Amino acid sequence: MSAVYALNLFDLAPNDDYKAYSRRSVAAAGKYGGRVVALGRRSERSPSLGGSPRQVLVLVEWPSAEAFEAFKDDPDHVDLHPLREGGTENYLWWAYDKLEDLRPVLNDRDV
Repeated sequence: MSAVYALNLFDLAPNDDYKAYSRRSVAAAGKYGGRVVALGRRSERSPSLGGSPRQVLVLVEWPSAEAFEAFKDDPDHVDLHPLREGGTENYLWWAYDKLEDLRPVLNDRDV
């Protein structure tokens, strides 16, 4: 099993739902081995290119795709995920397989 990164890019909604989500999400993700490896706020000093920039970045590393799915499907989180959904706008959420280098991606282009 290979680790998976969940890249979350979003704007905060004008309410406190995400604040409530963030109080519980670290422990909820940790139950399945998920850990936040990067947090960021869009830089005003550095240029951003392409698309519509989002206000917040959260990068979570999961030990496997199965762990990520188990977190999302956990019935104990039935009231947690709506806080994330209601507390954000323009949400982008992508999963990426962890790589040690770019060879697997570059070799796919040779096909």
